[in-house]
Amino acid sequence: MGAKLTTKGAATRDRIIEGAAAEIREHGVTATLDDIRARTRTSKSQLFHYFPDGREQLLLAVARYEADRVLADQQPQLSRLTSWDAWLAWRDAVIARYREQGQQCPLSALITQLGRATPGAQAVVTELMSQWQAEIAAGVRHMQAAGEVSPDLDPARTAAAIVAATQGGVVMLMSTGDTTPLEAALDLAIGYLQASSPALRASLGD
Repeated sequence: MGAKLTTKGAATRDRIIEGAAAEIREHGVTATLDDIRARTRTSKSQLFHYFPDGREQLLLAVARYEADRVLADQQPQLSRLTSWDAWLAWRDAVIARYREQGQQCPLSALITQLGRATPGAQAVVTELMSQWQAEIAAGVRHMQAAGEVSPDLDPARTAAAIVAATQGGVVMLMSTGDTTPLEAALDLAIGYLQASSPALRASLGD
């Protein structure tokens, strides 16, 4: 929106975005503007006042909203990957959050629905993945500096693999209702980092 919204206007716009996000999580990206209007109890004129470009603009706003939720749901643990206890705390937080969200998972909505809806939404998903990977890569680098992770590992590629494994675990959770694949993916990822420890490898005679 070009003009600055009033407090009431911003609240109305946020309500529309949150309602649209919930509608898409429950019924898919094929949800119509009429579906969203009914859920959010807004008139057609209200909807187009806040989203004058229509459905594509609203989908982009929903993608941004969901992307922000994915990262916020992992904080503060995601930004504090500075010890093995911290990595395990992040792992536990991720699993607990996705178990709690169930079918209301914003990550699933992004990667299976919104990310394919519009070029703008796809760009939001790409940015999310970059930010997520950057946080994990920073954690890997910190552990390398502390001598806890092999300096031979590429932090960026390692982070990309962990994010991909997490995504896969979430998709499996959404398909089966079982957190076991997500737990296994994160456990194996952290175990791989721990096994690369120079001190551990030295003790094993590697």
